[in-house]
Amino acid sequence: MLYMLLINAGEIGADGGAAECTPQDWMTFDKEVRDAGIMVDGHSLADLVTATTVKVGASGERTVTDGPFAESREVLGGYYVIDVPDLDAAIDWAARCPGSWGSGNVVIRPIADFGA
Repeated sequence: MLYMLLINAGEIGADGGAAECTPQDWMTFDKEVRDAGIMVDGHSLADLVTATTVKVGASGERTVTDGPFAESREVLGGYYVIDVPDLDAAIDWAARCPGSWGSGNVVIRPIADFGA
């Protein structure tokens, strides 16, 4: 079954990177996911200041704003799509992901299959 692991950034260090894990932690996790043969896709997202938000109202008016500016402290930093047998396996992989450590978190969402 396909699951998306949505990685929400935790604390940011003085250098602008993740404060609670190292780039080596990410490279190790990435290698483990690839070596396990479960990785379908995954990317780290660019700096959130490059984001654009689009919202379309009921009458079709379009509002485009710079940045995510959600009413949330969480910032989506990247994602993995993995192919594992069940939710328990997805939870195990999410717990191994450096993004779940400390103040970060990983949200697991099953990928819908509409049979198309």
